[in-house]
Amino acid sequence: MTLSKTISMKFINKKFLFSLFILVSTTVFAQTKREKVDGVIGVVGDYVVLDSDIDLELIQLRAQGIDTKNITRCELFGKQLEDKLYAHHAIQDSIVVTDAEVNSYMNEQLDAMVEQVGSLEKVVKFYKKKNLEEFKSYFFEIIKMNKLTSQMQKKIVDEVTITPEEVRNFFKGIPADEIPTFGAEMEVAQIVVKPVITEEEKKRIVDKLNEIRQDVLNGSSFFSKAVLFSEDPGSSSNGGFYKINRKTGFVKEFKEVAFSLAEGEISEPFETEFGYHIIMVEKIKGQEVELRHILMSPKVSTQAMKDAKAKIEAIRTKVLNKEITFADAAKSSSDEKETKNNGGVLLNPRTMEPRFELTKMDPTLYAQVSSLKDGDVSLPILDEEKGGGAKFYKIITVNNRTEEHTADFSKDYLKIKELALRDKQIKVIAKWSEEKIKETYIKISDDYKDCNFTNNWLKK
Repeated sequence: MTLSKTISMKFINKKFLFSLFILVSTTVFAQTKREKVDGVIGVVGDYVVLDSDIDLELIQLRAQGIDTKNITRCELFGKQLEDKLYAHHAIQDSIVVTDAEVNSYMNEQLDAMVEQVGSLEKVVKFYKKKNLEEFKSYFFEIIKMNKLTSQMQKKIVDEVTITPEEVRNFFKGIPADEIPTFGAEMEVAQIVVKPVITEEEKKRIVDKLNEIRQDVLNGSSFFSKAVLFSEDPGSSSNGGFYKINRKTGFVKEFKEVAFSLAEGEISEPFETEFGYHIIMVEKIKGQEVELRHILMSPKVSTQAMKDAKAKIEAIRTKVLNKEITFADAAKSSSDEKETKNNGGVLLNPRTMEPRFELTKMDPTLYAQVSSLKDGDVSLPILDEEKGGGAKFYKIITVNNRTEEHTADFSKDYLKIKELALRDKQIKVIAKWSEEKIKETYIKISDDYKDCNFTNNWLKK
């Protein structure tokens, strides 16, 4: 399989999501390039490919950590042509990407950029656009084209299914020296015990937030109070500011309060999993709310941490003494609501299945489980919530470990089925591309006519 086709498959169902680094770096580089020699190097239906589009693709790949030394401009040009072919035929097939959908996504991306650099003016300046309207028009077309591409790709492969017989034939067709090797895997489960926060400490935090609220009502600056007292690392430095809509990925309790307030209103203190908050709404713009908030978290006492450790040690002893199974102990005693009802079993965030391949496991988790045998229970581990949050204790066990091995049809059927389906999808896409290229207007610049394309873009 050529690199161009590999890249094409990699981007199936990929959301068009640029990090700020990619956006800024790409734009500055591409703008400079266009000022020098940028021109049309390809046409596919209603779409053109510019020479700077290749530079953009290179920067994207590098920003994702991909080594591009052996990736040629011809290969990237081939992928650009594929993307344009998908987008062109998405329109022909009446796939609809609404302006509202594009604008909603664009606004989310703009909010993320503004949060990073401080203002829309700076974003526009990075893109070397005359004004916000020109930038939005430019960004709108990029997003719409990429959404059309991804939906067309999805439509093609969504219709592809595979039978057990096809899976068997696929596996039989693999040469003996090319049969894949699957890495060592294991199932991981954990029990979490969080220290108990006293009612006195909770009251102290709520009283402090009420005091801040009253100060603001009396004329103090909410911005200054947030800078001084908020424990939210994502917003304290800019005065607790956020712009949200109902789809923004904030916890339910936060959004419920935010959307219940009028402009200028300040909430009473309320609790979420992160601590206690107060919110002041600054502006309501349609479905969006601009607000400031202050977060303060109750502090855990030294004694509470000692008690949590003693509790998890007692649970571990009962499991080791066979008084209770690890799964039952998780259901009855774990403080982690996401896993307790499943016996403490963790889901692999990459696959959403309860198995982890050791070579692809999070390094921290790997260090905690690598020395455990099936059924072993770790000593209590002091851990903390992501982002340096509250500390807690946990114990871990591993089950159903399999060592690295050559693929076995009966034992690894699901993995082989996944490979077979992917192979079939690639073939279906190749056939679709071959047929659509024949019926689509395509023009390639003389500078790229010597490329050894995977697809017959030159229609020889």
